[in-house]
Amino acid sequence: MKAAIIFSLIILAGINIFAQEQESDTTSLEKIVLDEVLVSAVRVTKETPVTFSNLTKEQIMPRNLGQDIPVLMNFLPAVVTTSDAGAGVGYTGIRVRGSDATRVNVTINGIPYNDSESHGTFWVNLPDFASSTESLQLQRGVGTSTNGAGAFGASLNILTEATSREAFGTISSSYGSFNTLRNNLKFSTGLLNEHIEISGRLSRIKSDGYIDRATSNLNSYFLQGAYVDDNTLIKAVLFGGHEVTYQSWFGIDAETLVSDRTFNPAGMYTDENGNTQFYDKEEDNYKQDHFQLHWNETISPLWSTNIALHYTKGKGYFEQFREDDDFATYGLTPIVVDGEEVNTTDLIRRRWLDNDFYGAVFSAKYQKDKINLIMGGGWNSYNGDHFGEVIWARFAGNGMIRERYYDDDSKKTDFNVFGKINYEISKSWRLFGDLQYRNVGYTANGDDTGFVDDTFNFFNPKIGISYNLDNTNNLYLSLAVANREPNRNDYESGNPRPEKLNDLELGWRYVSTSVQLNTNMYYMRYKDQLVLTGELNDVGAPLRANVGDSYRLGLEIDASVSIGKHFKLQPNLALSANKNIDFIFQRDGEIENLGNTNIAYSPEIVAGNIFTYLPNENLKISLLTKYVGRQYMGNIDAEGSVLEDYSQTDFNVQYSIQTNSFIKSIVLSGLINNIFDAQYVSNGYFFTYDDDFSNPGTVTTIEGAGYYPQAGINILLGATFNF
Repeated sequence: MKAAIIFSLIILAGINIFAQEQESDTTSLEKIVLDEVLVSAVRVTKETPVTFSNLTKEQIMPRNLGQDIPVLMNFLPAVVTTSDAGAGVGYTGIRVRGSDATRVNVTINGIPYNDSESHGTFWVNLPDFASSTESLQLQRGVGTSTNGAGAFGASLNILTEATSREAFGTISSSYGSFNTLRNNLKFSTGLLNEHIEISGRLSRIKSDGYIDRATSNLNSYFLQGAYVDDNTLIKAVLFGGHEVTYQSWFGIDAETLVSDRTFNPAGMYTDENGNTQFYDKEEDNYKQDHFQLHWNETISPLWSTNIALHYTKGKGYFEQFREDDDFATYGLTPIVVDGEEVNTTDLIRRRWLDNDFYGAVFSAKYQKDKINLIMGGGWNSYNGDHFGEVIWARFAGNGMIRERYYDDDSKKTDFNVFGKINYEISKSWRLFGDLQYRNVGYTANGDDTGFVDDTFNFFNPKIGISYNLDNTNNLYLSLAVANREPNRNDYESGNPRPEKLNDLELGWRYVSTSVQLNTNMYYMRYKDQLVLTGELNDVGAPLRANVGDSYRLGLEIDASVSIGKHFKLQPNLALSANKNIDFIFQRDGEIENLGNTNIAYSPEIVAGNIFTYLPNENLKISLLTKYVGRQYMGNIDAEGSVLEDYSQTDFNVQYSIQTNSFIKSIVLSGLINNIFDAQYVSNGYFFTYDDDFSNPGTVTTIEGAGYYPQAGINILLGATFNF
C-alpha cells in the first residue's frame, strides 16, 4: 500500500546528489506568450517567494479524455481529488494541503470563478474546460493577492486558449468504461490580416458513472475573438455549459460499502404497494454562461495596463422526490380525505437558483531596471434569487400552480485593491511586498438564504525575500496574512466569525537543464478557522464551524528529473501535521476538552510520481501513482470517522501519427485508471447527534459515517484528428 511513498522517497533522496552535477544556466521555466498578460497580475515566477506548480496544455493533453480539471490535477503536490460518481465525470472536488475547494481561490483569465455564496467551485458547470485551457498555476498557501474570495489553502488561476497564428481544426472523440463518451470540435481562423483571430470549441460528455444511476449529460462551448498588434491585445471570450447530473452525494454506510459499493440511495422511495422505487429525475439541471472582455495595452516600455469586464449568468434547479413531507413545509393547509385529516404528502419539488455575477478587474504594471510593480484590484457584484416550487403532489391542499414555497434574494459585493512590488536589491537578493484591502458586503431578504446583513473590511499584507545562491539555486522566505469572510452555509449553521491566517513559507528551488527541484516548509496558523465538520446539509454541501486556534505544519518536495533523452521522473511528497488546538466537544451531554485533534480531511502524507518513457518523438508512455494517507472525516479523532489510506496507479499512452494529407496528424490516447483495481474511498462524511430518547434521563452521543467509493480499473480511449 505504501509503495508510492517508498518509491518517491528513493527518487527524492538521489536528486540532490544528481542535481549538483548539473551546470546549466537556466533562468526561467516560463513559456512566454502574448496571452499571459491576462494572468500576469495574479501569477508568479521563481523570482517570487511563493510556493507554486504549473501545468501546461501539453502536459494535460495525454490524459484529457473527458475527466474534470481537478482529476487532471491529481498528481500535483499536496493535492487530493474526489469524485461523487466515482469516475472523474460529474461532480468532482479538490483539496490542497487539507483545505477544501471553498478555500481554493480560482480565477479564469484573472476573473473570479468561485461561487460568491458558497465559495465552492463547480467544475460540472464547465465540462471539458481543460480542452480550452492553455495553462494553469496552483499556488499553495495564501499565495499572492488575487481577485475574488481570499485563498486559505491555495490559489488556482487558469489561462484559456492562446491566440493562434495558424488556422486549424480538430475533432476529438473518446469512449470508455461506464459508457463514458466525449466528443468535441475545435477550430481557429488563425490571424486574419495579422491581427484578428476567431476560435472556438463545442463539447459533449455523457457517462453512466461508476455509482448506480450517477449519470452525467454535459454540454459546453467556448468562443473567442481576439485582436492583436504590437502594443494591444483585446479578447472577447464567451464560454459556458449545461449539466444534467443524477445525484450521488448521499454516500453509503460501511456495511453497504462491503455488500454493494455502487449502491445509490438518491431518489429512493416506497410506492403504494410497498415496493422500493427510484425516482428517475432526481437530478441537477443547471446552465451557466460566462462573458469576458479583456483589453491589454502596452503604453510604453515601462508601463502596461489590463482591464477586464465580466458577466456570468447561472440558472437551474435540483429536482427531488419527497416521501411523506409535511404540508407546513410548503405553506399548505391540511385537507380531509375520506373523512381523515391529511397533513403529509408525497411530492416532487424543484429548488431553483437564478443568479447574476458581474464586475470589472484591472491592473497596471511598471517594470524598470530593479523594480517590478503591479497595482490592481476589482469590483464584483452577485445577485442570487433562491426559490422553490412543488411541481407535483399526491395531495396538494391549497397549493397553486407555480406557487413558490420560499422566495429569497441575496446580494454580495466584493471590492479589492492591491499593490505588489518585486525589488532587486542586488544580483542575488530580491525583496517582495504585497498589500491588499478587501471590502465585502452581504445583504439578504429572507432567513432561507442563510445570510444576514454583514460587512467586512480586510487588510492582507504579505512580505518575502528571495536569494539566488547561484544560477541554479534559489532560496525564499515569506510571511502572508489572509482574512476571509464566512459563506452562506456558515450563516445557516449559526453565527460565524471571519477567519484569519498567518502563513510562513520557507523554500529552496533548483533549476537546471535536466533537474528541477522544489522544496518548501510551511507553517499556517489560523484564528477562528472554519474547518469542515464532516457533516453535510440537505443538498450535500459540506458544513463548517469555527474552531478557535489551529495550525498546519508541513514539508513539500517535488521534482522533475530527465534521465537521458527517453526517461523522466516527476515525484512529489507532502508531509504535514494538521491540528485543532484544545478542541472542545460535547459527548454524552458533557463538555470535554479533547486537547489537540486532527483537522478533518487532512492526511499527514500525500505522495505521487509520474514516470514517463519517450522512446521517440511520436510515442509517450506514462505510469502515474498517487498515495493518500489515513485521514479523519471529523475533528474528534473518532475511529468511526477514519478514511483509510489508499493508492492509485494510472497508465497513460499517447501516440501521434504524422500524415501528409488533409488530416495533418492523428493523435491516439489511452488511459487505464486504477490499473491495479484498488478498492478505495477518497471521500466521505461523518456526523454525531445526541440521543436522549432510548434511555430517558441520559444523553448518548451517536456517531455515523458515509462513504464515496471510487471506481476500480476503468479505461478511456481517444482519438484526435488535426486538420
